[in-house]
Amino acid sequence: MHKRYYGLDLIRGLTFFSMVLYHALWDLVVLYDKKINWYTSAPGYVWQQSICYTFIILSGFCWCFGHRKRNRSLLLLAAGGLITVVTTLFVPEGKIVFGILTFLGAAALCLNLTEKLLRKCPAGFGMILSVLLFMVTRNVNTGTLGYESLHFLMVPRGFYRNWLTTFLGFPGAGFVSADYFSLIPWLFLYLFGYFLYRFSEGKGKLFGILEKSRCKFFEKTGRHTLVLYLLHQPLLYGVFCLIPGL
Repeated sequence: MHKRYYGLDLIRGLTFFSMVLYHALWDLVVLYDKKINWYTSAPGYVWQQSICYTFIILSGFCWCFGHRKRNRSLLLLAAGGLITVVTTLFVPEGKIVFGILTFLGAAALCLNLTEKLLRKCPAGFGMILSVLLFMVTRNVNTGTLGYESLHFLMVPRGFYRNWLTTFLGFPGAGFVSADYFSLIPWLFLYLFGYFLYRFSEGKGKLFGILEKSRCKFFEKTGRHTLVLYLLHQPLLYGVFCLIPGL
């Protein structure tokens, strides 16, 4: 049985609250047409990316602790599907297709299927390769290879066809989602988390810090992020509905 590494719950809890605040501002900007200039420019983008990177790397790192990995993968996929149905029916202007939960479920399932093979890869090399592949494919959703403002090569348009290619990272024409995380490039960031765990395994310093880091409020939040994630947007909508004149 694994020890409880409270620092992981702490990081997850802090990141969750950062995400809730980010989504609250998203609701104000998109659903209530409020102007928040810094949020819709570079600072808001960097904030959003910091949340994504942290959650995905942490999820890959924590995959190694799971006991019922396949069941967890299927639960995440089901939760992602539920969010797609609910947002399509009730918030069509902000519908979520292939969102973060769908990605995390698919990434965990991929790791379930390939972990024996990945075990043959040295952890340090795996970390470096994962980062390089992520940086090369970061812009694949928009038709190029490259990272952010750096574009190396155009991807043939024939790759961008249908729902399957959209799921993989090549969105078809007319695809819209308020929260889109395809397997490529984000699987490479997830794998970085997995290899980071393996690289740190047996090195007591990092795990010693994670074991001793304590903040009970954020730890408790971090242990229940899936349920809280499913509830946070309905609760935000409810709060905003109670604010006069919004």
